Amino acid sequence: MAIAILILDFGSQTTHLIGRRLRDLGIDTKIIDPELALQEINKLKPAGLILSGGPSSVYLKNAPTVDKKIFSLDIPILGICYGWQLIAHLLAGEVVNGRKEYGPQILNHIDGKLFIGLPKTSTVWVSHGDSVIKLPPGFIPLASTQNVQYASAADLKRKIYGVQFHPELEHTQFGQQILQNFLQNICYHVSEHGNKVNLKPKTEEIINRIKKQVG
Repeated sequence: MAIAILILDFGSQTTHLIGRRLRDLGIDTKIIDPELALQEINKLKPAGLILSGGPSSVYLKNAPTVDKKIFSLDIPILGICYGWQLIAHLLAGEVVNGRKEYGPQILNHIDGKLFIGLPKTSTVWVSHGDSVIKLPPGFIPLASTQNVQYASAADLKRKIYGVQFHPELEHTQFGQQILQNFLQNICYHVSEHGNKVNLKPKTEEIINRIKKQVG
């Protein structure tokens, strides 16, 4: 089965958990060093990219980053926590160091492909010191918390999304649904007839792949 989603690892303790959540949805993934992003994209032709969280600040010297060319490749992107801050920073938004937050927050969101099927408010888990305070050109706000105005935002035309919380953690009430929405509603292939092609592989394919791997 072809790699469907590339996960760019910026040092988060939960990067592998992102992969686990996607595999639970039947999606094959590969975790890569951000420096290899363009090379791996050209080789694997993924349906989407996820930029993980991480302990760094976008303003620190030698902070992990990625080539800005990924934003012009017409590949859906989801930035999580640091990944979202990095997107905003690279695309001429503004990120500042504010009050550190760790724990549950109430998320309020508007309708959109990322939050389809969710109630208007839900509990999410945050862990950050920096926050996006000015959106990059072309982005619109999608969700907020009490202390973070842009807890989620997106450039709908380029299909670039960001969240300032961790959907991969169980503490985020509808985190798995948010990841599934990103896959099903945003990361889809379009056939020559214009039909959406389901990324979820057949059960038999998963079983055969496991048998091949474990003997």
